[in-house]
Parts: sequence; C-alpha cells; structure tokens
Amino acid sequence: MKRKILIINTGGTLSSVMKDSGLAPGLTTIDMQKELHIVSGDTDLEIEDFCSLDSANIFPEDWQSLARRIAEVKNDYDGVVVIHGTDTLAYTSSMLSFMLRNITIPVVITGSQLSIKNPVADAMENCRCAIHMAASGIPGVFVAFNRKVMLGCRASKVRSLSFDAFESVNYPNVATISSLGMSIDEKAVPQRNGVFHLSDSYSSEVCMIKMFPGMHRSLLESLADQGYKGIYLEAYGIGGMPFVKHDFTGTVEKLINQGITVVVGTQCPYEGSKMDVYETGRRALEIGVLQAHDMTGEAALTKLMWILGMTDNPAEIRDYYSINIAGEVTI
Repeated sequence: MKRKILIINTGGTLSSVMKDSGLAPGLTTIDMQKELHIVSGDTDLEIEDFCSLDSANIFPEDWQSLARRIAEVKNDYDGVVVIHGTDTLAYTSSMLSFMLRNITIPVVITGSQLSIKNPVADAMENCRCAIHMAASGIPGVFVAFNRKVMLGCRASKVRSLSFDAFESVNYPNVATISSLGMSIDEKAVPQRNGVFHLSDSYSSEVCMIKMFPGMHRSLLESLADQGYKGIYLEAYGIGGMPFVKHDFTGTVEKLINQGITVVVGTQCPYEGSKMDVYETGRRALEIGVLQAHDMTGEAALTKLMWILGMTDNPAEIRDYYSINIAGEVTI
C-alpha cells in the first residue's frame, strides 16, 4: 500500500523567484507540483501552502501554528514533509522536536540553497530524501539535506552557500543516501518514551547572547529591566565566564536571584561545554546557572523557550533542562 505523505510549504529559497527586491518566496505548491511528484517515488503526495516566507521572517508564533497543524493531521498521513527556508530551519526543527515530542510519524524538514526552478538546484534531491524519510515509518522530527538525514534537534546550519549546508552536531546522522540507497541508523533514533501530546506553549522572553572580550555587564543587567525570563549565554571554550576585573559571574548571580533562568553553553560548535574543569566554569555552576552540555545553540535556546512556556518554577525548569527530552543533549 502506498504511503500517504503531506507536504507543507512555508516558503524559503526552495520556493523562491527573482523579484525586483531580490530573491523571495513566490512559488506555491501548485507551481511545484510537477517537480515534487517527480521525486515522490511510490508515495501518495498531498501538498498544502502554510505560508510563503523567507525563513528570516519565521517567528515563534509560526512554530506554534505549524506544530498545531502537524498534530491536527498526524493521524491522516504516514509522514509529513515541511519545506522551509534554511536560515532559521534548525531553530524550527529544534522547537518542533520539543513541541511534537513522541510524535508517532516521521516529520521531516527540508529546504534548499537554490530554487526548485533552477536546473542545477539541490531542491529536488533534498525533497526526494525528505519524502523517502517521511515514508520510512520511523517516528520523530528530522532534517533532510544533501543526502543525509539528521535529528531535528541536532541539526545546525554551518555553511552559508554550499549545498552541504547542515551538519548533525555532536550526534551521528540518522540516515545517509549512497549508491546503495538510503541507510538508516536506527540506533541514532531516540526511542519514544510516552504517548504523543502536543506541547506548544513557549516564552518569547528569552535572549541569546554571545560573550566577547570587552562586553559590558550592564548589557546583561538591562535584560532584567526589559522583562526577559531566560538568557542563553554562549561563553568561552568549555563554558568559561570572566570574574576578574569585570565580574560577569557576580552579575549573572544577581539575575538568577531575580528569578531569571540563565543557561551557559559554549561558542564552539562541537564537543560542548564542561564547566566543572576550570574555575571560570565552576564558579558559574556554583551560583546556579544551567549547562547546555553538547546541545546546538538552536536547541539550547528553543528548549529554554519551550520550558519557560510551561513553568516558572525554578526547580521544574532545572529538572526539565537537565534531562534529554528529544535526543538534543548528552548528559
């Protein structure tokens, strides 16, 4: 029996056309029907337009609406493919991993570096990979790009122009495509640990900051005045924060005492934080920061947004952040 796959188009480069102001989403699923059916293989495709946005214009409310739509149709399809711009694709795939945890079907996000109407584009191959993964029957949220499939909460855009734009950070690929076909590493697929329940609440009062030498502590202090509830701080190396001359650790402690959740990770894309090694990290742990470990920046931020949307209890926040929910972290 043919697998029934729903393709949801949100826009992005894959559906872009040249306009007077530059490349912008302009193709609908009707415009792309021919190409999508060419790569559909032995599947029954249905296609719909969710929005038509450059992914720079995708915001948290769009994640929520998209999660709700997928939850609404999950029992009617064997899999869902989401066409999405590449710039914020990893943020979307990470948040959907939390909002749709324990989803019972494959949800595969894909995009391209060139429009599907460009004869040398990567769009057709990425769609083929995404549709094939969506028909696999393996539940979860994934990203398909450049003949590989990554866990949605482990994917990160690491190249701005190349077709090999995304990598699975600190985690093996879920699947790869070669001359032997698609090979799926089922050990890399997190096991469902409960029933599916749409969990689409979030807090937008969250900020991501990258530390740099010379940064003023007043920048952190101003976040409390602006009403932020959470901060994801990309610190140095394996999670070091300055405390000599400019006592950032002391400033962060004041924020935590005001009820703001502070998560500390690393600016390094690979291997993660390990804050118990150096004094610069240990001091931060002692004042109560949460540690991102080997999460991507996208996953660390969206996980914080998602948790703060559910609770403002410090003990519950710490508990949620300290466990692996969707395969996003190795503790």
